Amino acid sequence: MFLANENFPKPSISLLQNAGYTVISIQQDLPGITDSEVINYAKLNNLIILTFDSDYGTLLFKYESKAPPAVIFFRIKGNDPNFAGELLIKMLENNGINFSNTFTVVDLEGYRQREYLIN
Repeated sequence: MFLANENFPKPSISLLQNAGYTVISIQQDLPGITDSEVINYAKLNNLIILTFDSDYGTLLFKYESKAPPAVIFFRIKGNDPNFAGELLIKMLENNGINFSNTFTVVDLEGYRQREYLIN
């Protein structure tokens, strides 16, 4: 279901996995691949990218890169390595958010989404 970019904290990955979500870790399983390769891998395997890297927005909207099913960009890291995982679990359980075909930005004020076409 999710593909955690190299910058996504291991404790948050474990937290999500322990909550029953499938999370593949670039850091553990595919270290060193480029952002474009991350996008291609996510697209081929129908995975939502979890990242702290704003470059994905540029790749998707400015350069019209081939789009993955979705990207969740965390603009905030919090003070705890579990922060992103805890926040995502709350979003998934409480808000009924649809992430399909969206670039979702998560910050202190909540989240916003921009839809895109998958090519």
